[in-house]
Amino acid sequence: MIDLVLSVDVHAGAGTTWLALTDWERQHEWMLGTHVEVVEGDGRSVGSKLSAFTGVRGVGVTDPMEITSWEPPVRCTVRHLGSVVKGTGAFHVHAKGAHRSTFVWSESLVPPFGPAGQLGWPVVKPAFVLGLRYSLKRFAKFAESYSVGQV
Repeated sequence: MIDLVLSVDVHAGAGTTWLALTDWERQHEWMLGTHVEVVEGDGRSVGSKLSAFTGVRGVGVTDPMEITSWEPPVRCTVRHLGSVVKGTGAFHVHAKGAHRSTFVWSESLVPPFGPAGQLGWPVVKPAFVLGLRYSLKRFAKFAESYSVGQV
């Protein structure tokens, strides 16, 4: 398994951070190269299904997910259901007072392509982590200016 845990401090309360985080269809505004849509359910309950496409100009990976835990405004967990991305992910929001919070993104993934994927992970990991850190910084700015219904 590949385990990743990254976090970012946000100058917004936990409730606002949670709403920004779980506004799935706006995730492309902060997540590098990724578009998410709710494909089943309401996207705000256990059993809802999401589909995330990460790539450029139609070339990339689709990551179907199912929400397995929904505990607003604290935690959401997902199970990755795809043939390339498999494992679990969790999104945690930790309150740090009325106007501050920390968003923690964690993944426990099965490397794709069997042993070749496991061997290749050390080569891919630095770029993957760099992109995720960049996205989390963008998320903090997104959440800090987030308002419900904003286009």
